[in-house]
Amino acid sequence: MIFIEFLKAIVLGIIEGITEWLPISSTGHMILADEFIKLNVSAEFKEMFLVVIQLGAILAVVLLYFRRLNPFSQHKSPKEKRDTMSIWFKVVVGIVPAGVLGFLLDDWLDKHFYNYVVVSLMLIVYGVCFIVVENKNKRKTPRITRFSSLSYATAFGIGMFQVLSLIPGTSRSGATILGAILLGTSRRVAAEFSFFMSIPIMFAASGLKLIKFGFHFSVSEFFILLIGMMVAFIVSLFAIKFLMRYINKHDFKVFGWYRIVLGVVVLAYFIIT
Repeated sequence: MIFIEFLKAIVLGIIEGITEWLPISSTGHMILADEFIKLNVSAEFKEMFLVVIQLGAILAVVLLYFRRLNPFSQHKSPKEKRDTMSIWFKVVVGIVPAGVLGFLLDDWLDKHFYNYVVVSLMLIVYGVCFIVVENKNKRKTPRITRFSSLSYATAFGIGMFQVLSLIPGTSRSGATILGAILLGTSRRVAAEFSFFMSIPIMFAASGLKLIKFGFHFSVSEFFILLIGMMVAFIVSLFAIKFLMRYINKHDFKVFGWYRIVLGVVVLAYFIIT
C-alpha cells in the first residue's frame, strides 16, 4: 500500500512542477487532483504536504538562476554584483505586501477561501483578464525590458498584485505576471520577476506550514513528502525552460483560455458530484 502512496506523491509532484510556474493555478489543479488521487494520510499532513511540496519547485528556480541571483560570485564585476543586489532589493520590496498579509491571514484565508467555488471563479476571472490584457497590449511596446529599468515603485506595484494570489485559484505567477504586464514590463521581465519573488515567499510559506505541523513525520510521511518535492523539482526545471522559450514568440492568451476551461470543468464537476 505504501508503494501506491509513493506513486500518488509522484503524480502530485508532476502536477505541482508544471502548474506552479505556468500562470494556471497550482491550487486549482491540486484541488481537482485530490478528488482522484487521495493520499492516505492525515488531514494535517495533507495540508502541509500541498504547501511544502512547493519547496522542490522553488529549488528549480534557485538552480536555474543561481549565477544570475548570486551577488557574491567571483566571476562578476563590481557593477554586476551591484546589479544583482539591486534585483534582490526589488524582490524584497515586491514581497512585502503579500508576505505581511499572508502571514496575518493564512489560517483565515484557508478557512474561508479554500473551496472549489472560489478556486473555479478565480480561474475563470483571471483567465478572462489575461485575454483582455493581452488584446489590449497587442500593439504596445513595453517600457521595461531590463531589470535595471524596473523601479522600486513598479516592484512594489507588482507586489500589490501578488496579494491577489493569496486567494486560491488566482495563481501566484498569474497575478504577478498580469500585474507586471499592466505596469509596463515585457513578458520576460514579468515572468522572471515572478520567479524571483516566489523564492522568499515560498520558503517562508513552507517554513510556516512545517512549524505548524511540528516536524512530526512518520517514516512513510517523510518519504511521501521527499518524493513529491524531488519530482516537483525535476519537472519544474522543464516547465520553467518551456515557459521562457514560449513567451519569446507567444503571448499568455492560451493560458487564459485554459484557465477558463479548467474553471468551468472544476465548477461543473463539484456541482454534479
